[in-house]
Amino acid sequence: MPLSSSSNPVLSKWEGPYEAPPFDRIEVEHFLPALDEAMARYRAELKAIAENPEAPTLANTLEAMERSGRDFRQATAMMGVFIATMNSSAMQAVQREAAPKLAAFRDEIMHNRALFERVRAVNDARETAGLSAEQQRLAFVINQRFTRNGAALGEDEKRRLAEINQRLASLYTAFSQNILADEAGEALVLEGEGDLEGLPMEMVEAAAKEAKDRGLAGKWAIANTRSAMEPFLTYSARRDLREKALALWSSRGDRPGEHDNNPIMSEILQLRAEKARLLGFATFAHWVADGQMAKTPDAAMTLLRRVWGPAAARAREEVAEMQEIAAAEGANEAIEAWDYRYYAEKLRQAKYDLSDEAVKPYLQLGKLCEAMFWAAGELYGLRFAKIDGVPVYHPDVQVFEVSRDGQRVGLWYFDLFARPGKNSGAWMSEYRTQQRLAGVTPVISNNANFIPAAPGEPVLISWIDAVTLFHEFGHGLHGLNSKVTYPSLAGTAVLRDFVELPSQLNERWLPTPELLGRFAVHYKTGAPMPPELTEKVLRAQNFRQGFNTTEYLACAILDLEAHLRGDKPFDARTFEKEALKSLGMPKEIILRHRLPHFSHIFSGEAYAAGYFNYIWADVLSADAAEAFAEAPGGFYDKALAAKLLDDVLSIGNTVEPGEAYRRFRGRDAETDALMRSRGFDLAAAEV
Repeated sequence: MPLSSSSNPVLSKWEGPYEAPPFDRIEVEHFLPALDEAMARYRAELKAIAENPEAPTLANTLEAMERSGRDFRQATAMMGVFIATMNSSAMQAVQREAAPKLAAFRDEIMHNRALFERVRAVNDARETAGLSAEQQRLAFVINQRFTRNGAALGEDEKRRLAEINQRLASLYTAFSQNILADEAGEALVLEGEGDLEGLPMEMVEAAAKEAKDRGLAGKWAIANTRSAMEPFLTYSARRDLREKALALWSSRGDRPGEHDNNPIMSEILQLRAEKARLLGFATFAHWVADGQMAKTPDAAMTLLRRVWGPAAARAREEVAEMQEIAAAEGANEAIEAWDYRYYAEKLRQAKYDLSDEAVKPYLQLGKLCEAMFWAAGELYGLRFAKIDGVPVYHPDVQVFEVSRDGQRVGLWYFDLFARPGKNSGAWMSEYRTQQRLAGVTPVISNNANFIPAAPGEPVLISWIDAVTLFHEFGHGLHGLNSKVTYPSLAGTAVLRDFVELPSQLNERWLPTPELLGRFAVHYKTGAPMPPELTEKVLRAQNFRQGFNTTEYLACAILDLEAHLRGDKPFDARTFEKEALKSLGMPKEIILRHRLPHFSHIFSGEAYAAGYFNYIWADVLSADAAEAFAEAPGGFYDKALAAKLLDDVLSIGNTVEPGEAYRRFRGRDAETDALMRSRGFDLAAAEV
């Protein structure tokens, strides 16, 4: 018997002492009925606003809209949690059915002529109606959202745009599910102990468990996920197996058959080109950039090209140094893409007398979490207290109450470990966005894919994984520190090329001596990281920067170029090959995300034609980091931390991002700060 709307836990009010989601009562079969009911309620609320006979005002239009849709936001947030972390076959079926339905509903809202006319009327009068600065910003942002999504189009154009958006929603779902299938269904199987050469013991143990879980007891398996493949490529002494591993990892979504993403990409690009034309833009890239700080794809490409020269030059220097090490070991073959991480680790040992294995014993996941909390307390006065008895969707999940000066700030969920049905990588989510209008505090999650340790042993992670941990926590801090009236402007609801500023800046606190001295302690002895090892870590901060930057920039450039093609016929393999050749991509480096599994741009529109956002934001974060480095108290300068909190982290989208940064820094960001941060030669930069 179908569940009644009144008893559907997806829609129930979050109650109890912590106002936590009732994950213990939510089942997959609850989602579709909840979505239907939530959309019906939201539709009725918006109808009342649109048909209000009174003249449009902030209160009866924009604030009324901000108060509406609570059930819809809650239902879609809960469904998003399960899609990202508990994506069973049943949940995938729900996603396939819900995606086009949700796209149609969003267009129904954006294309509501009566509602748009009221929004536009409030926006047109925003400077003369006695509104506060935040209220004026709300009017501008909501009006822009409607306009950018076709509210002013004719009915025929709206109808076609809605068809495109629904089809795209289905394609995005298929693309992401194909990748998940290739990650879950494939693994590199190691048959004998000779295949384990070079692998650290914890990796061997994890591979044995992975094989056992796959019904291959007595063998070892490297899962086709980044958290498993990258360490294998770094440590395996078996060149033939590294080649096989990279081929398996890089071919996700690119093999003929039911999980082939190539035809999906082609259709996505054609539909996006048509969508852009309907909205009055030359290409989808122009439409995206117009809504960002960059404003034009040319501006974004100029920055990417300027950094490309120094990054590629550094990458070639790295290859030359690695080739010398390979030759000294008697390996006369030229370095290939499957060799890069392996010899890079050897180069780091030779150049800095530093290996990942020397550092990992001091990088306990639990202690690093304490470090994140400590830094957030020092900078922003936040306190994190683990709480029990709160419902969770999986036993791995930990929940923390976050407070400041004894007052609750919000809840923070931490989902640490890899498992079947969970997206690979790391990310932050908002279960509930902070808002003063309804008087609610935020509920935020950070998600990772670490490999669990043996029972009773701590999880030890690499330096790169530690950086990622701090990066995603920076997004979490952005959501937790929000102090905004309206949900449409709160938390991380900022421009995409600004949203990465808090996360990229938060990475800078990991290598501070103050933090490492307290929390980088040996997992067996408890002894702090020796000063000489700490110094090596700090000196090696820009090691492999050529590789890291080049593999990212190539993805960002290809993303823009693919979307600047309009609706020209698109063959991903040919495009990749020709674009990388034209770019001068070093043959020893492959794309960080090959197009068939480039989820950032083909599983949705969050970063589509906007993967450049990371480097754009890093201009800001590098410049902001220099401000802390120059402050009297360094990275723990109280006055500057207060300015960062007040001018960036707490304001959401209530202030135009460029102006927000100028308030913090006193000027615009300097591009050269990015080059200095990465140790690149400014003279090699292209203009």
